Amino acid sequence: MSDDQIRAALDHLKAGDLRTGPQMEAAHEICQQHEGAPAFDWIHALVHRIEGDYSNADYWYRRAGKTRHPGTVEEEWDVIRIALLGR
Repeated sequence: MSDDQIRAALDHLKAGDLRTGPQMEAAHEICQQHEGAPAFDWIHALVHRIEGDYSNADYWYRRAGKTRHPGTVEEEWDVIRIALLGR
C-alpha cells in the first residue's frame, strides 16, 4: 500500500470540494488502479457515496470490510484519512 497514492486520492477528493468533476475522476482512477487493496476500496466507496451511488458504494464498503460512516461525507473523509495516514 502506497501512502503517497492514498494521500493523492484523498487530496483529489478534498480539492474537488467533495463533488463530482476532474478531481473526483482522478481519485476514482487511483482507486481503480489499486482495486482489491482494502484502503483503496474504502476510498472507492467514498467516491461512490459522494456521487450518490449508494448501492455501488455499499459494494466497495463490503470489499474494504467497512461500513458507511453515519456522519457527513466530510466527516468520513477525515475518518479515512486518520485511519490510513494517521493525520
